[in-house]
Amino acid sequence: MLSADHLQARYGHLSGADLLRPVLEERIAGPVALTSSFGADSAVLLHMAASIDPDVPVIFLDTGKLFPETLDYREELTARLGLTDVRTHGPAAPDLRGRDPDGRLHREDPDGCCAMRKTEPLDRALTDFQSWINGRKRFQNATRADVPKFEQQDQRIKINPLAEFTAGDIEAYRRAHDLPAHPLVADGYLSIGCLPCTTPVKPGEDARAGRWRGREKTECGIHFTASGELVRLERGA
Repeated sequence: MLSADHLQARYGHLSGADLLRPVLEERIAGPVALTSSFGADSAVLLHMAASIDPDVPVIFLDTGKLFPETLDYREELTARLGLTDVRTHGPAAPDLRGRDPDGRLHREDPDGCCAMRKTEPLDRALTDFQSWINGRKRFQNATRADVPKFEQQDQRIKINPLAEFTAGDIEAYRRAHDLPAHPLVADGYLSIGCLPCTTPVKPGEDARAGRWRGREKTECGIHFTASGELVRLERGA
């Protein structure tokens, strides 16, 4: 398997479905899974992947605190796109009992809550995969403005086929393929995570401004290395 740097140099000029095709058909990054929140923009990446390989493993993290609309949307998209291998993972029951018995950890320690409900379950879910596809995009906020197409995160390669897509590109694709929108988008939710930690976005704010509003926190942690560093671009995309 090629390194992230080599993949970036060789395939970094591709985008969207053009990038997904060698990833899914030729396995240029080894055994691969796609992670999806089934959130505001998720239908586009899922549609692209399903059009190439509907059997691609799709990992969905059910934190136990998601909006009911997100769970319904997962079922709708899974059926609509013909996805055959959607895998739901969540926090371990002993962790919930020991670390968040009253369900209030998100108020007292949001980083700890995200670690238990998202980062750790994802680590377990990705055990058998050498790479994973996700839907990060550069327009979403300042911390994602330099997202490359391929990046090394600890022992795995992370693939961002929509990195260059704009909000307009996402909406145009969704409309062109008649994909259903997440029901909360109409209410101003442009980035949708857990119910207690997500608010609508105000006019003029970036797409992720509604996540952990009022805190310095901007990421759940799944895009950080084991040492706690946010993966950043080192070479041109």
